[in-house]
Amino acid sequence: MKRITKIILGLALIGVLAACGKESKEEQKEADTLHIVTSFYPMYDFAKKITGDEADVTVLTEAGVEPHDYEPSAKDLAKIQNADVFIYNSNEMETWVRDVLASIDTKKVKVIEASQGIDLMEATEEEHEGEDSHNHELDPHVWLDPVLAKKEVETITKGLVEVDTPNKDVYERQSKDFIKELDKLNDAYVEATKDATQKTFVTQHTAFSYLAKQYGLTQVAISGISPDQEPTPKELKNIEDLVKKDDIKVIYTESSASSKVAETITSATGATLSELNPLESLTKKEMDGGEDYLSVMYTNLDHLKLTIK
Repeated sequence: MKRITKIILGLALIGVLAACGKESKEEQKEADTLHIVTSFYPMYDFAKKITGDEADVTVLTEAGVEPHDYEPSAKDLAKIQNADVFIYNSNEMETWVRDVLASIDTKKVKVIEASQGIDLMEATEEEHEGEDSHNHELDPHVWLDPVLAKKEVETITKGLVEVDTPNKDVYERQSKDFIKELDKLNDAYVEATKDATQKTFVTQHTAFSYLAKQYGLTQVAISGISPDQEPTPKELKNIEDLVKKDDIKVIYTESSASSKVAETITSATGATLSELNPLESLTKKEMDGGEDYLSVMYTNLDHLKLTIK
């Protein structure tokens, strides 16, 4: 009986040791994995395209949340402090970043500002007036220009390679593959706009200035840099007059902002509504359905073609 008991205990001990070994390997894998926290969707998508399965990438701004209104919680601050890398677009988009970086130990976290080295365009007076802390003096929406998105991907790749040298070849190869896709995206926009005679489009808010500049287009925005801003009655009248004068058939709204003002313009002018996605966030349904930066930008181009002819 004692012999059987010893055998059972021995087998149990082997099972425990095996479990400990497995747990140790899992813990070691977790410790070796690069943990990246990103501010909002484009930064998340760019980081995922570069790292693939070699890193754990998370995003602070939840799906469907308007990044212009986002403020980090204490839990979010802890996520940034405990990460290996924190990636954000710019101090002009994520206006809260300066305060966050002043409150964490940046010696332990690699901080990557994706738009570093890109000259940001000035916002007009109307686009940054008021007391709201989220107002912007410079336009942060560089990711909506495929050429500038490419620069952001290059900046992110350089930063990741510096902190995770063993995966240098993987990151650089996957980055190069993604940049090829961005080049194709740019070619598609060039082809669609180069011979256009109607180059003016009306948007929900001033998100597409860089894209417009890159392809020789003219953006007329209903509101400013933030979609929460609304035009004055005089500005609204000016937009309606422009739509009628230039025979603009489509007004572009976005899913994350109210289309009430845009609907007012369509009622007054006979134009119809379509959508341009500023890619500030994607819903969970969109992400689960396989949507990403590239697919949304191609959809945006299809919608732009309703106007740009």
